[in-house]
Amino acid sequence: MQQMMKQVMAVALIGLLAAGPALAQEAQTAPVPAPAVAPPPPPATQTYAEEDVLGAAEDVFGKGAEGLAEIVRKTFKDRGQPNAYIVGREAGGAFIVGVRYGSGMLYHKVEGERKIHWTGPSVGFDIGGDGSKVFALVYNLNDTEDLYRRYPAAEGKAYLIGGFTANYLQRDNIVIVPIKLGVGWRLGLNGGYLKFSKKGKVLPF
Repeated sequence: MQQMMKQVMAVALIGLLAAGPALAQEAQTAPVPAPAVAPPPPPATQTYAEEDVLGAAEDVFGKGAEGLAEIVRKTFKDRGQPNAYIVGREAGGAFIVGVRYGSGMLYHKVEGERKIHWTGPSVGFDIGGDGSKVFALVYNLNDTEDLYRRYPAAEGKAYLIGGFTANYLQRDNIVIVPIKLGVGWRLGLNGGYLKFSKKGKVLPF
């Protein structure tokens, strides 16, 4: 009986040894299924579309405000889609030397919203006082911390449509386009800058 068992085991062992190379070759040649890979998610939109900006501006100035849609369209045509905007109010006055104070909220497409303040001195043939609502488009602001600096006005970039005014402020690649609808009396020409900060300031410099 034991002799018979040994013979059976020997035959089985010989069969395994004979089939080994064939099994190994089959394992090498058999196709390996590729692991399932999920498609990459679509890139997140990091700028504001024109209709979204116009809706936010109408919340500030009123729906159907004369000249608002035209000035927003012109800004988009000139600069494209912004990645942030500012909503706020400001007041200022001047007699040769002028000052301006403002505050509001910054809305960034990626980093969310935060409180913001700005001040600005000016010098020129300027007299009077005014107060205004402000809606500003902001371009190329990749890091909101980069906003807290001085921004001189870009010469030759101011324009007027309806009752709204807009001008470009630029430093390095960051461009700010404040759109204003003012109340008051202000006459003259001036040069200066705006300085943005996290907290309100008494001195405008």
